[in-house]
Amino acid sequence: MSRPEPDAEPREAAAPAERPRPGRMANVAKKVSWSGRDRDEEDEPPAAGETTPLLNGAGPGAAGGPPHSRPFTHSPFLRLGQLSSVDLDDNVRELETEAPNQFPSEIPHSEKLLSLKYESLDYDNCENQLFLEEERRINHTAFQTVEIKRWVICAMIGILTGLVACFIDIVVEKLAGLKFSVVKDNIDKFTEKGGLSFSLLLWATLNSSVVMVGSIIVAFIEPVAAGSGIPQIKCYLNGVKVPHVVRLKTLLIKVCGVILSVVGGLAVGKEGPMIHSGAVIAAGISQGRSTSLKRDFKIFEYFRRDTEKRDFVSAGAAAGVSAAFGAPVGGVLFSLEEGASFWNQFLTWRIFFASMISTFTLNSILSFYHGNPWDLSSPGLINFGRFDSEKLGYTFQEIPIFIVMGVVGGILGAIFNALNYWLTMFRIRYIHRPCLQVIEAMLVAAVTAAVGFVMIYCSSDCQPLQEDSVAYPLQLFCADGEYNSMATAFFNTPEKSVVSLFHNPPGSYNPMTLGMFTLMYFFLACWTYGLTVSAGVFIPSLLIGAAWGRLFGISLAYLTSGAVWADPGKYALMGAAAQLGGIVRMTLSLTVIMMEATGNVTYGFPIMLALMTAKIVGDYFVEGLYDMHIQLQSVPFLHWEAPVTSHSLTAREVMSAPVTCLRRIEKVGTVVDILSDTSSNHNGFPVVESSPDPTQVAGLRGLILRSQLIVLLKHKVFVERANLNLVQRRLKLKDFRDAYPRFPPIQSIHVSQDERECMMDLTEFMNPSPYTVPQDASLPRVFKLFRALGLRHLVVVDNHNEVVGLVTRKDLARYRLGKEGLEELSLAQT
Repeated sequence: MSRPEPDAEPREAAAPAERPRPGRMANVAKKVSWSGRDRDEEDEPPAAGETTPLLNGAGPGAAGGPPHSRPFTHSPFLRLGQLSSVDLDDNVRELETEAPNQFPSEIPHSEKLLSLKYESLDYDNCENQLFLEEERRINHTAFQTVEIKRWVICAMIGILTGLVACFIDIVVEKLAGLKFSVVKDNIDKFTEKGGLSFSLLLWATLNSSVVMVGSIIVAFIEPVAAGSGIPQIKCYLNGVKVPHVVRLKTLLIKVCGVILSVVGGLAVGKEGPMIHSGAVIAAGISQGRSTSLKRDFKIFEYFRRDTEKRDFVSAGAAAGVSAAFGAPVGGVLFSLEEGASFWNQFLTWRIFFASMISTFTLNSILSFYHGNPWDLSSPGLINFGRFDSEKLGYTFQEIPIFIVMGVVGGILGAIFNALNYWLTMFRIRYIHRPCLQVIEAMLVAAVTAAVGFVMIYCSSDCQPLQEDSVAYPLQLFCADGEYNSMATAFFNTPEKSVVSLFHNPPGSYNPMTLGMFTLMYFFLACWTYGLTVSAGVFIPSLLIGAAWGRLFGISLAYLTSGAVWADPGKYALMGAAAQLGGIVRMTLSLTVIMMEATGNVTYGFPIMLALMTAKIVGDYFVEGLYDMHIQLQSVPFLHWEAPVTSHSLTAREVMSAPVTCLRRIEKVGTVVDILSDTSSNHNGFPVVESSPDPTQVAGLRGLILRSQLIVLLKHKVFVERANLNLVQRRLKLKDFRDAYPRFPPIQSIHVSQDERECMMDLTEFMNPSPYTVPQDASLPRVFKLFRALGLRHLVVVDNHNEVVGLVTRKDLARYRLGKEGLEELSLAQT
């Protein structure tokens, strides 16, 4: 097993309770995940022959350990740090040699699991003496300077996100244009001479080669860059630390990966990954340094904490949506509806500012690039084009039709999600090696090209060629002056295909063409989402919906003998909205995004109707796609409210106990032993009053984090036992911020035998006012407090203020409302 890297974070739960739990599972092996790879330092499987700690950590790997080896317990729920000496060198060797590095042929996995490997972020500010002294020293002018810096950072986030979007758009346009030109020339040549199989081979080879490169960099360099990144950012903003999710390396792989995926002809879009890209840019800019490049610019040091970083990541996600769709208001609402778990009014205006700057930057540069610098006609990566509301208004009798389209979108979205669910389960169990993931991506690219070619070849839908109507018109077996209509759907980037379905005049598509395209592209998009490539699901969903929506409009026009209101382009827009709503289940933000992207408020009401109906119908069957993938990765995601039937549970029943506590003045050797004990890797330790009398109640005095203890040990903030009055080295908050976010592991800190006998006073560094709840508090009350305040640890106390347990994220996320009522998920180190 590889040695943990400096940023590898240990388990956060306190020492777990040993109480019976339903649904024990034997040794659940590691599975493929967003950050999952064979050598991932943050996901270490148990040693051979060891059962994985499941039930809130209870078992051989639990913090308490087996009963015979458990240290002295001060009370039934409390144990003070009195562990035997640990040899750090042996500990490192044990980490390096533990668990052989091999893949099973099949990984057993149940969807009713919660992973122990995901840690929480510290969204609650630690108001210790250092923090309060610094805040008191800052005057009103200094606070204004900090606020100005926040606005400057938001502007920089918007500019850089816009620049990244421009780069993606221009490179995709150039490379895709080159590929389509080569394939088109080849097809035209072999149409006359015969031997079109060579054209098919060329198209499939080009697609597979490009996708292979894109998949290799994701699978082998940064697996967390796979997919759209929206589920990962949702988890991050919810308070879950997804490893590597906002790293510079992730951004580089994401940008390169999405370019290669789109150019490779997969059924994907480049808009979804912009949200992840914006979030990574925001996380990096706000810290004023790059840990990957080991460069510290000595700016924005005040923002080096999880709370501030979270707010900027919300702005980055909104700026990404704004750059993708040219929808700044939609970006803010997306961040509010889908992303941020914590919100305030001050944040809203800053996020809107970042979104506006992002779309303006993209608009300015692309307008210059396209040769009309003062026109500003390219507000986003995809522009749906303007719908003429005077010609294409809607009437009262159409409202039931829009609702019916919403029902269709909800049903098709539910089918899409259900198929993708079972496909993802199959991938988790069988396609977990990076090489297999690359092969699967190449296979999908080749099949996509083959399906497209065969459908174009078999189609006899020839349409008259009009000026600028098609970017790469394929004549194939059509007469001179005509082009193959099926080719406009397949032989193009998905974005351009969506726009052509919206705006091509009536009669541009044969109903058979649209029906076959919808059917094939539906399954291709479903198969593609979840591949180990950087790609989004927004545009494929819109394309599927636009195709069946246009078919719906053609059918209506036929049934109504060509009524003026039955325009296929208008129904293509409604179908696109219904399909996307049925898959991702967004309502408010998606309505505004569609209105902004089409530049038409007139369709706001019908779009809203279609989206709401699609969400209601889809939710009746299965969850939304993003929530489903979060659940499949076993992330301890906390929703807005506790399960509705959980009032019968109390804090005593859900908390972890016994708890590893530290005295206010603790021996250095004890602290080192607790931190280096691999069976009890916790991140939060209640601090109790130091008392020589073991019968006296050890009242709660504060809470201290593992990261803080590590910084104290690194700077050797302790004194000899004989001279407790000796002045210690004065630490500042800067020392803690400099170590953030990658705190060194305890194994890298050398403590001599003499130093082990010294004492450490935690009073100045602990949080003296941690949030606590009585042990009889109900689960919904505990949940609401934990969720609303963004906590990582919630101390449970009895009537004497004695610590009896600790509630962490996994203790709360373990309870879920299932089909048969309240169910408790098993915990495993997957």
